[in-house]
Amino acid sequence: MTVREVCAILERLAPSQFAYSWDRAGLALGDPSAPVSRVLVALTVTSEVLQAAKRARAQLIVSHHPLIWEPLKSLRSDNPHARLCLDLASAEIACFSAHTNLDLAPGGVNDVLAAKLGLINLRPLLDAEHVSQVKLVTFVPEAHLAAVRDAVCNAGAGVIGDYTYCSFSSPGIGTFLPGDNAQPFTGRKHTVNEEPERRFEVLVHAARLEGVLAALRAAHPYEEVAYDIVPLANRDDSIGLGRRGDLPKAQTLKQFGSHVRKALGLSHIRLVGDPSRRVRQVGVIGGAGGNLLDSIPPTVDVLITGDVDYHAALAATERGLAVIDAGHHGTEIHVVPALAGYLKKCAPKLRVSTYIEAETFRAITE
Repeated sequence: MTVREVCAILERLAPSQFAYSWDRAGLALGDPSAPVSRVLVALTVTSEVLQAAKRARAQLIVSHHPLIWEPLKSLRSDNPHARLCLDLASAEIACFSAHTNLDLAPGGVNDVLAAKLGLINLRPLLDAEHVSQVKLVTFVPEAHLAAVRDAVCNAGAGVIGDYTYCSFSSPGIGTFLPGDNAQPFTGRKHTVNEEPERRFEVLVHAARLEGVLAALRAAHPYEEVAYDIVPLANRDDSIGLGRRGDLPKAQTLKQFGSHVRKALGLSHIRLVGDPSRRVRQVGVIGGAGGNLLDSIPPTVDVLITGDVDYHAALAATERGLAVIDAGHHGTEIHVVPALAGYLKKCAPKLRVSTYIEAETFRAITE
């Protein structure tokens, strides 16, 4: 496989168009055409991760956090981060990240976090207004309808909530007149041909449109494939930042906090709110969600996130929202083995390993 092909697999899980405009997701370093047989998955690219990649003989590092966040004004070896980039380039190790796109994507950071906590009835916590959908309309000979439908749906079209392969077709008559250089699949040159066809319609995330169109062209029998792309105002309710779900039964905030600490394997958590209050509906935002507390729906009893500062905690208390700060690392690290598992499933010949970095902060309890 090549770097480009591995990136394409990851794009199917978390399309880069799902990322916010300020993000730095994608391939930050490396040759897209370079061969890859071994991949290391990590949360953040650090010098320790580089050494782990060398030991694993990995040609590609896949991380959640982008390698380059602030623009580099120079590549000097006396700058630690620039030196890391130089060392990666010297070792010919490419770096790809799935960041806020993996936060939003089904099966990404927040679904993994919610699953670790045992939440049920999952749905997005906050809307992702920048993620749009289109309707793809094309026209297919009756005998080839199933093949075209399978191709575009396998490429990511036709998803509505928990349903896949959602489409609609209706019969009609298509007309065409092949020119001198045409090689028509059916019909005669220099004659207006009429062919029974099916009008086939399917929803597509704009982020997946390029791949769906490639699948359409590959499966459609016609030399020139006619299709329409119709922008839509409606959004997919399965795509959004964070997740909210329910506990199987209500618990006190203290009981649930203890469960969160154990489920995520943490030495400690920080809790905002009355420990004796009962909670049932839970919101999760992996990573830094402290700046989003004002946006949390009022039905949510408690939010699990990281990087909550003093003033945000006070504001949450005022509006009656309980908060469990489980740390940036603690709420995201579990996506690393999940991402590795996804790669192994999609590319069984790849040798995929993980680097589970330790929490940067240490708690002193004595």
